[in-house]
Amino acid sequence: MAVSISHLGYKKLSQMIFEWQAVDRTSLLALFIVMEVSLHWLWCLLVWLQQDAVESYVNIHYLYPLWFGISLTGLFFLCMYKYLPHTENKNDALDEWQIALVLIYTFYIATVIVVIGYSSLFAGVSVVGGAMLGMMLIKRRYAWRMFWLQISLMLIAIIVPYFGVSLPNLRQLTVIHPLIDTHNYLTYNELMAIENAIAASAFENNILEWESISEVQRSSAFFWRSTHLYLALPKAIFIVYMFRSLLLVLDDSRQETLQHANQDGLTQLKNRRYGLKKMKYTLATVQDHQDLSVMLLDLDWFKRINDNYGHDVGDQVLIEVSQTLSQSLSDEAIISRYGGEEFLIVLPNTQHDSAMVIAEQLRLSIADKAISLNNMFEFNVTASFGLYTLTHEERACIAKTYKSILQKRILPQSETVPLIKPIATQRAENMASMQKLPSDICQRLISAADKALYEAKHRGRNQVVSANKMLNDTTGGTHTLYKKR
Repeated sequence: MAVSISHLGYKKLSQMIFEWQAVDRTSLLALFIVMEVSLHWLWCLLVWLQQDAVESYVNIHYLYPLWFGISLTGLFFLCMYKYLPHTENKNDALDEWQIALVLIYTFYIATVIVVIGYSSLFAGVSVVGGAMLGMMLIKRRYAWRMFWLQISLMLIAIIVPYFGVSLPNLRQLTVIHPLIDTHNYLTYNELMAIENAIAASAFENNILEWESISEVQRSSAFFWRSTHLYLALPKAIFIVYMFRSLLLVLDDSRQETLQHANQDGLTQLKNRRYGLKKMKYTLATVQDHQDLSVMLLDLDWFKRINDNYGHDVGDQVLIEVSQTLSQSLSDEAIISRYGGEEFLIVLPNTQHDSAMVIAEQLRLSIADKAISLNNMFEFNVTASFGLYTLTHEERACIAKTYKSILQKRILPQSETVPLIKPIATQRAENMASMQKLPSDICQRLISAADKALYEAKHRGRNQVVSANKMLNDTTGGTHTLYKKR
């Protein structure tokens, strides 16, 4: 596909990152480089047009070879941008193109930084911004190596003048220092402070006035600082815009990922994993005086519906039952599709009698719900319920027993080393306070409700059975999910 600037929008950027082929992303990076090189070419054109005004601090002899090199580089990346979308998307050929792009751009940008004159703003934006953009569009290992190669070239350019190597520099020094008789990259850095001081001498009392504007405009420091801002700021703004758009894409992707991870695609209820997670969190944060009820419901004869009417009708039944549950329960209730035609409902701060009333109301609402089949005829479905209520008394008893178990597991090990005993004791108390209930408490609650659900099926379906009553009948009035050890 042909890429263009119109693809830089927020929506198109998302498509570019996740859907475009690698060859298209490489072509787009070549287009970005063409845009950057075009800015450099326009700067050379402006200097050439105004050479009479800037010849005192621009070495025009170096301008022509630089301009020629910029033109060749721009043509190369323009051809890459035009040619790549029409090539076959082969890994080997694409790797060669990406390596060529990285090497040519690296040496090009290093040369421009050295010849035009080192600036921390220009160099920083070029090195860091180019690497970040490259990592988004081409193979990251190539962009990473480009980053380190650019840093290495910058270090070499800084070091070699100290060994007597003169590097070409467009900056024509307007200051002659008696101790420096060479014109190279090193002298540019050492004399920048002197030229800045001379430019500041145009001001009286360090205040910029309208009368001194012309003096500032004619100064070498003003021209080169403007040059570095012109070369750095457009790229910096563009990079920040790109990554702002990228972060918006990532935020949307994160929300979408969380939604798919936590939500059942058919019923739009929470899925089993998220339902268990919320249930565990509710158990950990429930108040000491509050009960918690768990109910498990299963649609009766659901397999017959799929066999007689098809899975599409079965899906319709699940959706309409899910809507009935959502509309009948409060926002505090945790409703999730537990699996197949089973639904898990957790009712925080709900006593057993209230939970039985709610379950009975849900059973009637589902039984009264008429399922329309193609507007030709209707049928009804029923559901069986199993309910268990964890009272605050039983929860406190379980927490107390679990705390003593944790302490017994840790304290005997600490008795052999007296110096460690206080630390082990403190750790046991901290663990007991953080884990008030056993890790399998959710499974035990659901297992108790499931046994009651099985009993409801055994009694003829379409009814609610209390697991608490079943356990009381079995144990003679007292029951607990955990046997005392």
